[in-house]
Amino acid sequence: MQQALVEADRAASFGEVPIGCVLVDAHGQRIASGHNLREATSDPTAHAEVVAIRDASRRAKSWRLDHTTLYVTLEPCAMCAGAIIQSRIRKVVFGCADPKAGACVSLYSLGTDGRLNHRFESIGGVLAEQCAQRLSSFFAALRAQGKK
Repeated sequence: MQQALVEADRAASFGEVPIGCVLVDAHGQRIASGHNLREATSDPTAHAEVVAIRDASRRAKSWRLDHTTLYVTLEPCAMCAGAIIQSRIRKVVFGCADPKAGACVSLYSLGTDGRLNHRFESIGGVLAEQCAQRLSSFFAALRAQGKK
C-alpha cells in the first residue's frame, strides 16, 4: 500500500485526484502501477486501477491476471470492480472506503457476487487514514481555490 500511496502522490502532483494503484504477482513482486490520469488524458476510464490493469496486461501479453493482487488507495468503483472481475484478479486490498461509489463493500459487493463469472477477495482499511488524508487535502485545496 505504501507504493500505491506514492502513486497517489504522483497523481496529485499532476493535479489529478490522488488515487494510486499497484499490482503485484503471486510472489509479491510489483508488475504494474498506475494513478488517476482522467484530467491528463480526458478519458473518464483512466482510473488508477484501469491504468494499472492495462499496463499489467500489456506486460503479461494476456488479459488474464489471475494470480495477482491489486493494492489501491480508495475502494474501487463499479467500473474498476468490473475491470478487476474481467481480468480475473485474485485479491483487492484497498485503503479507505468510498461511501459514494465503492463497489467492493460500501455500496455494492461485486467481488463476492455469485451471479458473476469471477469473484475476488477484498480487504479494506489498509493505511486508511493516510489514504483518506490525501483525498481530503486535495479536495480542500480545490475548494479553497474556488473561493479565490
